[in-house]
Amino acid sequence: MTKAIYPGSFDPVTKGHLDIIKRSSKIMDQVTVAVLENPRKIATYDIEERVQMLKIVTEPYPNVEVDYYEGLLIDYAHKNKTNIIIKGLRAMSDFEFEFQMALVNQKLNPSIETLFMMTNNKYSYLSSSIVKEIAGLRGDISSLVPPEVHDIIISKYRS
Repeated sequence: MTKAIYPGSFDPVTKGHLDIIKRSSKIMDQVTVAVLENPRKIATYDIEERVQMLKIVTEPYPNVEVDYYEGLLIDYAHKNKTNIIIKGLRAMSDFEFEFQMALVNQKLNPSIETLFMMTNNKYSYLSSSIVKEIAGLRGDISSLVPPEVHDIIISKYRS
């Protein structure tokens, strides 16, 4: 059985994230979408909110589960008996950072393989930061996020 982890902060989930999840679920027997608590970022949505949004949008995919973790991704992968990490790439800047992380992960655990998946070109500009900025300025994010979580995302900025 091929198992993979798709890690990220997902703060919030975007259509770009969901595209990678859908495509990963087609090539892997099981995909765990793992929400991380990133100490380098200040999250807008807490872990529970991010996990809940991901559970909502991944419900149609029976081989996708959602979890969260703190600490090193390779420790999480080892604990879950998974040696494949999927990373979505939008641009060269993503590649440089993710390539470095893949090399570090492989150095720390040589059995870990990172698979890079290019984003669909219609989402190449999209990031959670852009979604939050537009939502914060009361702009329309309906084309950027899955419709199932649109109101959850907007509610953070409308109160």
